[in-house]
Amino acid sequence: MRKTIHFTKAQWNGNGIELHADSPVKMEGIKAAGQMIVDSDQMAFVYLAEEKDEFIYLYIHETAWGDLEKALKEEACLFAAGEDTTLELTGWKEELIYLINNIEGNSNYGEEMVKKVEAVFLHHQ
Repeated sequence: MRKTIHFTKAQWNGNGIELHADSPVKMEGIKAAGQMIVDSDQMAFVYLAEEKDEFIYLYIHETAWGDLEKALKEEACLFAAGEDTTLELTGWKEELIYLINNIEGNSNYGEEMVKKVEAVFLHHQ
């Protein structure tokens, strides 16, 4: 079974935006992989991280997208906050922009996902 951590909240700090999970998570030993994918069923962007030789899927749920969009506009850093340490999610901006452009008007991601992504990230168009 793949290891997942679900981030549902975002909080601004001096360096950028911190993603927080509903329950305490350990981030020690996890490294950023600099890659993002989409999980349309869960309505989430998924940042890939690594721990030893396996991927860890960091789910960024819709409840945090508004802050994610603001961080994108302001070119802020993005962090995954754990109770033990905070991990900077490197390369997230380029990855997210690529995914948003790919999702726009693309029914392969499911109508609901397309509608929600367009509403949050493309509302200015």
